[in-house]
Amino acid sequence: MEDRLFACGIILLAIITGSSAQLGVCGVAALNTKIVGGEDATPGSWPWQASLQQDGAFFCGGSLINNQYVLTAAHCFPGTSTSGLVVYLGRQYQQNVNPNEVSATVSQIIKHPSYNTITMDNDIALLELSSTITFTDYINPVCLPTSGSSFDAGTNCWVSGWGNIRNNVPLPGSQTLQEVSIPVVSNSDCSSNYSGRYTITDNMVCAGLPQGGKDSCQGDSGGPLVTKNTNANVWVQIGVVSFGDGCAQPNSPGVYARVSQYQDWINSQISTNQPGFVPSSAPALKASQFICLSVLSILHMVLSFFILS
Repeated sequence: MEDRLFACGIILLAIITGSSAQLGVCGVAALNTKIVGGEDATPGSWPWQASLQQDGAFFCGGSLINNQYVLTAAHCFPGTSTSGLVVYLGRQYQQNVNPNEVSATVSQIIKHPSYNTITMDNDIALLELSSTITFTDYINPVCLPTSGSSFDAGTNCWVSGWGNIRNNVPLPGSQTLQEVSIPVVSNSDCSSNYSGRYTITDNMVCAGLPQGGKDSCQGDSGGPLVTKNTNANVWVQIGVVSFGDGCAQPNSPGVYARVSQYQDWINSQISTNQPGFVPSSAPALKASQFICLSVLSILHMVLSFFILS
């Protein structure tokens, strides 16, 4: 019992003194008032969405995860040169004026060391921005899932980007940010769909409809696949757009890098102001955990009394 109480005290101390700077900020989309599939996104609906441009041309998406780092796909970068690379945040249109956007150059491209260009395993990368970003209703980081988080088949998700609306069919007109809702597909079903073509590993998560019709597409690479964590009331990024067989084809779900596999790697690359990681589920509690939580609750009330006194 003494050991458990000591552990609870350590946990409480960590909560008080060492919480992530991004928790309480990440995953909040103040202007996200509706969810639709395959249509223009409302400005500010996905405030972490990043547009990556090389020498003035859009080529990939990404997501803001703190005030100086963007999460994206490793396959977006054949090399590591940052020359001509600019990240736009708060952007709604690729062609029209964007009054709420800011831009930043990139100081470093950090590709996962185990990224495999053939199998597409570990298709994830970080961009370190040359300057810090100020958060607004239109620019805000997304939360990330903690290691071990799982997302059941059928979990409703949303993917956003400026990619093609169909195979080799670009967005028309002003090229407005698009959003589409799709469910998670189990890795076993996804493996069956891609049998003989790709190996679906534990580092990947799949999403799409059996009949097709909704999907990420060319140009969406590196962009976020998110779901709403209703317990914490925040948006959590579960995937990074990686690859697929065409776009929105039947029995060919999109494949994404599974973000929950990379918490340790992401934290090892970001020394300060680390991203906000949120558990995706609450497993059944053991008796010892109930004791710990009860002690924490008491200590929290005592602490609150002294703070408010």
